[in-house]
This record gives sequence, structure tokens and C-alpha cells, in this order.
Amino acid sequence: MGYNGMVVSSNLGLYYLNIASRECNLKRISIPSPFHGVSTSLGSSTSKHLGLRGHLKKELLSHRLLLSSTRSSKALVQLADLSEQVKNVVEFDFDKYMHSKAIAVNEALDKVIPPRYPQKIYESMRYSLLAGGKRVRPILCIAACELMGGTEELAMPTACAIEMIHTMSLIHDDLPYIDNDDLRRGKPTNHKVFGEDTAIIAGDALLSLAFEHVAVSTSRTLGTDIILRLLSEIGRATGSEGVMGGQVVDIESEGDPSIDLETLEWVHIHKTAVLLECSVVCGAIMGGASEDDIERARRYARCVGLLFQVVDDILDVSQSSEELGKTAGKDLISDKATYPKLMGLEKAKEFADELLNRGKQELSCFDPTKAAPLFALADYIASRQN
Repeated sequence: MGYNGMVVSSNLGLYYLNIASRECNLKRISIPSPFHGVSTSLGSSTSKHLGLRGHLKKELLSHRLLLSSTRSSKALVQLADLSEQVKNVVEFDFDKYMHSKAIAVNEALDKVIPPRYPQKIYESMRYSLLAGGKRVRPILCIAACELMGGTEELAMPTACAIEMIHTMSLIHDDLPYIDNDDLRRGKPTNHKVFGEDTAIIAGDALLSLAFEHVAVSTSRTLGTDIILRLLSEIGRATGSEGVMGGQVVDIESEGDPSIDLETLEWVHIHKTAVLLECSVVCGAIMGGASEDDIERARRYARCVGLLFQVVDDILDVSQSSEELGKTAGKDLISDKATYPKLMGLEKAKEFADELLNRGKQELSCFDPTKAAPLFALADYIASRQN
């Protein structure tokens, strides 16, 4: 199935997916020319701008190969045995879908961490975990699981675990030692309410609980091999090869005028994109996807995850604190490298469009009705205003 586009109808959140039906028989072909990565595709980086140490450049290249796999069909794929295209329309109520999934996730999270002794740490954990938010990561996990043949119930424990880890990262990111932020989701940050010491401990507790919750709550529905694979995927996305590693390089890069697009991309892939990728991949694994489909899901999520951060950079310079629900302009104040700063605002927007299109292309082989939530989530991330 080929995806031709998605159009929002009025303000009702109804998406009409124009689908071109065709056989998905793609033959990958070799590209003899030198590899060009994401940033260079916009003419924004040359060899003299390569600022990463050797091992970082090697790792970034592997990430770019994932992103670049959806380049122009003329360059990367050869379409064979295409049947006559038939236009279909798939109607999808995105607002209704997001609302129902968010309610389900919130109810599940509330049950996982009930108020108990010692009260202060649980109050702190619940304060940030249940403070609202769009629940993009758990919904991505559920949508990917359902796409591959699984259910919301099957995916929910892992979806909640990933949201716990995301919340941990926000609590720690807001601390005075890192971003020193006072506002998160329109409310005072955790350390402003409970103190820095409790905020650190609450974040650590959420991280530990996430792994425990996956191990315990999926033991009756998933095999041991699947559970181990999920824990491995989450651990990699969370630790030094993921969020933590990205955070360290982000801190080291602050105020450094020599930071280039290569380093910035590495930071964003690890600090932000990797957890969205983990959400989709875990969902696909639980849904019983083939290895090929898992890798398609991974490439989709890598594009969407980097898109999320590019949009975040754009919003930081274009929205107010009231609109964002967090302090606007923090990146400028702290002299952080961002895509608008290094590329210019218009080029950053073009890059976001490119990532969106690449991500959608990875979904073209799936049933368009089942893939509709992931198509819509990609558009939502691209067009979000906070």
C-alpha cells in the first residue's frame, strides 16, 4: 500500500488518508555514490563541519543509515510488479483516538503508583507522572502493537513503563544542576514543590519501577524471551547509549560555539528520539511483528523521534511560555545549539518536513487502516504547538 497524504478536515480531528493500493514489493538496491546523511541532505553540513570524535561519528552514521533508508524511491528502491493503483479513503478520528488512549494510560498509571508510605516520595512521583501531558510515547507503543496484531491490554504495562522513564528524565532535566527550570506542563517543576533531594529520588524510583513493572505485569501474557528483549530495548534506550548519554553530551555542549549539526543531531537522537523509537519498537515486538516489520517500525520511529526534537527547537523560539506550558526561550538563554540556531528557522522547518515524509514512507507497506494512528501521530508531532 502506498501512502499519498493526510488532510485534516475542519477542527474535528478527522483525518482522511488517501491511499494508493498496490503490491508492496520493494527491491533494495545498492548506492555506489558516497553516503549522504540527514543534515547534508539540506546542504547544511560539509566535511569541515565534522566535530564529533571518531566513535561518535561512527555511531551517528549507523543512526543515519536508519533515517536515510527512506530516501527518494528513485535512489533507494526499485518498485516491481506494481498493480494498478486504486484510490481508497480511510477515515480516522485522531482526536477521539488520542483522548481514549490517554484516558486508558492515565488510569493505568494511577493504579501502578497508588498513594502509600512513605508519602512524600509517592506524592512526588505521582505529581509529575499524573500531571497530564500528551502521552505520545505510550500511545505510540500501543498503536505499534495494535498495528502488528496485538492489543492495548497487552501493550499497556510496557507503555506505562516508558512513560515513567520519560517522566524521570523530565524531573531530572528540570533540576538546577541541569536546565534549572521552574515550569513543566503549566505547573511548578517537581523540585520546586518537593525539593531537589526528593525530586532526584522520585526520578530514580520511577526508573526502577519501570523495569519492575514490565517484568511483573507482562509475565502472564508474554514469553520470557519477549520480556527479556523488551527490557534490553528499554535499558539501551535509557542508559549511556540512549537518554543518559544524550543528556551528558547536551550538558557538555552548552555554551560551546563550535557545536555543529553533526553533534546536535547525535544529542537529539539519543536524548529525545531514542525513547520514542523504543516505544514503537517495543510495541511492534509485543504485537508479534516480523524482524523486517520491526525494522520498518524502528526507522519510522527514528524519523518521528528526531522530528519531535526539531519541532521542539522551533517552538522554543516561536511560542510563549503560556503556550508551551514551560519556560520559552530557555535554549537561547543557556546558549544551547538548536536547529533554528544552526540552520535558520526556515531550513529547520524544511528538515522537519523531510523527516515527516520519510517516517510516513516507512508505513507504506502496512494496512492503511491499522497504520492510521501512526500516520496521524507523525502529523501531530510535526504540527504540535506545545
